[in-house]
Amino acid sequence: MATKTRVVTWNGLRVLCLLITMSSVPVYDVAIIGGGAVGCAIVHELTGRGLKTVLCEQNSQLVQEASAGNSGIVHTGFDATPSTIEHQCLEDARILNKTIYNKYNLPFEERGALLVAWNQDQMSKLPSLLKSAHNNGVTGARLISRADLLRREPHLNPAALGAMIIPGELVVDPWLIPITLAHKAWMQGSMIMRDCKVLGGHLETGSHWLLETSRGPIKSRVVINCTGLQGDLVEAINQPSPFEIHPRKGQFAVFDQSAANLLHSIILPVPTERTKGVLVFPSVYGNIVVGPTAEDQTARENPQVHPKVIDELVAYAHFVLPQLAEHPVVATYAGLRPATQTKDYHFIVDRDRGWVTVGGIRSTGLSACLAIARRVANAIPTSKPHITYPEQRPEIRRIADDTVEMDGVSYHLTHPLIRLGFPNKMAKL
Repeated sequence: MATKTRVVTWNGLRVLCLLITMSSVPVYDVAIIGGGAVGCAIVHELTGRGLKTVLCEQNSQLVQEASAGNSGIVHTGFDATPSTIEHQCLEDARILNKTIYNKYNLPFEERGALLVAWNQDQMSKLPSLLKSAHNNGVTGARLISRADLLRREPHLNPAALGAMIIPGELVVDPWLIPITLAHKAWMQGSMIMRDCKVLGGHLETGSHWLLETSRGPIKSRVVINCTGLQGDLVEAINQPSPFEIHPRKGQFAVFDQSAANLLHSIILPVPTERTKGVLVFPSVYGNIVVGPTAEDQTARENPQVHPKVIDELVAYAHFVLPQLAEHPVVATYAGLRPATQTKDYHFIVDRDRGWVTVGGIRSTGLSACLAIARRVANAIPTSKPHITYPEQRPEIRRIADDTVEMDGVSYHLTHPLIRLGFPNKMAKL
């Protein structure tokens, strides 16, 4: 090659340099766009199936945007719409989740939920909700009397009339789960690229995508779009998006850990057609939390907390648990959910073009991410040998108030609930 360089003309040299540059573009089996809970679960699953994988996250840290503002609750899907993709994934996840959490020693607690009726109209809806839960495979759900409810939750407002008990609902660490999944994939050779925004791309002759990113070009046989709040914008790289993201904001208030003994279960309201409603629940690290709201907005980033809304949430929490009034609110936060014009996930497999879309994962992304990842992997045939991940979780070392290190890689604690509780639990992890 050096000899040719000496004898070619200047224009020929330009062509040669272009060939050298293109030959250095990294080539992968799969490129995953989006490093939230779903993207981290997908890179873990595909790496485990032997695929050479890269994850591109536009932010400086993994688990940001929608995944940094959720509740930290893993739902059973007792109220999911039957036969939807969301329902199927939540059903599969009920088995997968605890298997992975136990395998990797990830913090979780099976608190169960109580769907509480506060008036006769809500009481009249409980039997149909129970039937729905049983149809969705949550066969342990049952109705309980007011007396039983107050025995279970003695600090609950005695104005409650009755409830449906829903076993299997979990509280988890919503940051450590996806971070561990992505980190384990990285330890097995997958590339995790932060500050890597996908700017465009096209399908080349030979069935490879050439993606233009803020960190240079990437080639991949398959592209997976799981970009959450940016999902419809990224989808336009492959096709006019069949869905539109309508950001929905949820605000939360977090009480001091001194209130931890006031509540054992997750307290759910009777849901409406539009939203599951405002919950009062314990976090896995001992805070009691109230939220989320459901506020539609157009902006896709930087959700703001509004004092008036927080005051309303706190007042509701005081109604549900009157003794909470004796404990201070220590934090507030807001997150955005990538709602769309439909109530189901948008799971699209374009095999001809090597593009998989996982869009519109609203409030159940953390709950269903492992099942979503398996569904994606099953859509990408491979004959490569699978790998076996080590079962232990990586050792975690705190290097700053909001930063930890695993195997020499630093991670920022992006989730507000975890910034509050995680540093105090380091010795137990």
